[in-house]
Amino acid sequence: MQSLRGMTDILPGETPVWQYLEATLAELLAGYGYQEIRFPLLESTELFRRSIGEVTDIVEKEMYSFIDRNGESVTLRPEGTAGCVRACAQHGLLRNQVQRLWYRGPMFRHERPQKGRLRQFHQVGAEVFGLPGPDIDAEMLAMTERLWRRLGIREHLELQLNSLGNGAARAAYRAALVAYLERYRSELDADSQRRLDTNPLRILDSKVERTREILGDAPVLADYLDAESRDHFAGLCALLEAAGIRYSVNNRLVRGLDYYGKTVFEWVSDRLGAQATACAGGRYDGLVEQLGGDATPAIGFGIGLERLVLLLEAAGVAQGAGEQPLDAYFVVAGAVGAAALQLAERLRDAVPQLRLQSHCGGGSLKSQMKRADRSGAAFALILGEDEVASGRVTLKYLRRDLPQESLALDALVALLRRECPRVAV
Repeated sequence: MQSLRGMTDILPGETPVWQYLEATLAELLAGYGYQEIRFPLLESTELFRRSIGEVTDIVEKEMYSFIDRNGESVTLRPEGTAGCVRACAQHGLLRNQVQRLWYRGPMFRHERPQKGRLRQFHQVGAEVFGLPGPDIDAEMLAMTERLWRRLGIREHLELQLNSLGNGAARAAYRAALVAYLERYRSELDADSQRRLDTNPLRILDSKVERTREILGDAPVLADYLDAESRDHFAGLCALLEAAGIRYSVNNRLVRGLDYYGKTVFEWVSDRLGAQATACAGGRYDGLVEQLGGDATPAIGFGIGLERLVLLLEAAGVAQGAGEQPLDAYFVVAGAVGAAALQLAERLRDAVPQLRLQSHCGGGSLKSQMKRADRSGAAFALILGEDEVASGRVTLKYLRRDLPQESLALDALVALLRRECPRVAV
């Protein structure tokens, strides 16, 4: 048996860096006052049609949708924002309240698998509701920059910004863009020809060389922005400059979901190949109302964890990240299994964060010591019939050239607390 195409396993040798990333993100988000929210993997298909947009690539050809036994069309979530908005509205979290929320977990899109793009992928997302000004936009970007610095990859990421304006501004720009591109319809690539009739702003994302050449003289969205959006974007840029956060304005930057307006942003890297975006987001001030709630300003972002792992590897900072070697390996010599189990549990009670692996399955002392060495543990704790009779444990140093010791329980506990720096006394 094989896993489904585009849906990969994360093996034990790979999970430490994932745990490190997830723990770092959780700690950072909590430090900025965000609370975790968890919502289902499966939602009504209509939720995504209404939020993402009927003529987006995601809804048209990428969603995993099916009819359930009740005859309802349901979909594995392709992104997190719509489900987060639905959950908040359903449970009354947006009624005259400011919410800073975050979530993590798998998302699903039926795309052509390639490096950095899978059919089941994992995201950490953050959403803020109830704050209309550019100050929260700036804080969110400062928070993501702090994450890159904490991970040691800031130099490998570039922040790109744009403003999509309000609905009227986008409609006016769309009309101007379509009028310009119609003159070149036959020269556009097939996807762009299709999008010209459905979602023309997505053509700005095209990677096809001839299409990009044509776009060189196309109208620019910034020329069509409404006054409020211009002021909002100027305020954001001023805050970023005051904070010393480097950015560039990319007038061609749009997002592939219809709910975005005003600020949009991407953190991109030249270390990720074709899938260059590690983090992306923006404002969606109209989405809550669009889904039946009260008008609520909102902004959010999503971070692709697979891409972040690739970036850490490419930048040479992934090796060792999140690794948590054993502190001790418990060698059981002879018919002392019951005493060994009791002692191991007493040690875990006395030193709660101790990483202790007990040998199971029998075997000679020599073979167990080999396993202890291969485990990477700092110490081997040896319990045999002589140790049980004397009420002591033999401790052997596996990583330092020091003589082994015979210790009573209290002395062993004191040594483990002292020698294992991760353990709080």
